[in-house]
Amino acid sequence: MTRPIGVFDSGVGGLTVLKALRERLPHQDFIYFSDTARVPYGRKPPEMVRGFAFGIADFLLSLEVEAIVVACNTASAAALPDLARESPVPVWGVIEPGVEAARRVTRHGLIGVIGTTGTIASGVYQRKLEALGMTVWAKACPMFVHLVEEGLADSEEAEVLARHYLEDRREIDTLILGCTHYPVLRAVIQDVLGDAVTLVSSADVVAEAVDHALQNGFSGEGRVTHYVTGDVLAYQHTARVIGGAEGEIIPLDVTTLAQCSGSVKVGK
Repeated sequence: MTRPIGVFDSGVGGLTVLKALRERLPHQDFIYFSDTARVPYGRKPPEMVRGFAFGIADFLLSLEVEAIVVACNTASAAALPDLARESPVPVWGVIEPGVEAARRVTRHGLIGVIGTTGTIASGVYQRKLEALGMTVWAKACPMFVHLVEEGLADSEEAEVLARHYLEDRREIDTLILGCTHYPVLRAVIQDVLGDAVTLVSSADVVAEAVDHALQNGFSGEGRVTHYVTGDVLAYQHTARVIGGAEGEIIPLDVTTLAQCSGSVKVGK
């Protein structure tokens, strides 16, 4: 039997990554940690988000996970690669896979990236893409998260907001959806940009990387356990936007998160 893989995000957006992981690894068990009590991460100081990420990693390690997927662009930007270096188990973020996905499909090296305020301000996507010789346009789109969380992905408001955010874009042939909530808005974003722009997210590439790296047979039962720091009913309601939260849901008081951590600490 293999140990579970831990996946965490500030809210429900990381369920898009979990879905890709489960499709690729149907017999693997997962623990999904949703920090809804402190969502959104995108407008919080990077050092605060870094602290959240290390604390959640400690908690997941206390549950004896065999690997951790940081299914949050803001947390990936704030905490990696330090978290990966200090963790006793493998750690993947979603930024490197997003860059790789864009590199694979771009036709002319003209790549856009949209994300939360924190992710775009960090410049991490821009630096990695420019290091590959790409021409980059980046835009923070913080209100997209709220649209998804409120179940408004197919609304007129979503189209108006997408046109507002994307109207000043440079010429691009590829757009990275640099927040795990944004794939839910894929249809409206594609409609605004037109078919000449290819949309990419990191979920499938993350799943591919985890599959190739672990190679352990995945002899679990395909179960998912959710830990939620905020209101469980609200989490279930919002999760339906992305396809639901299958499995047991366990509430966790965020004020006791540090005390729930195991003896193995990262970032100490």
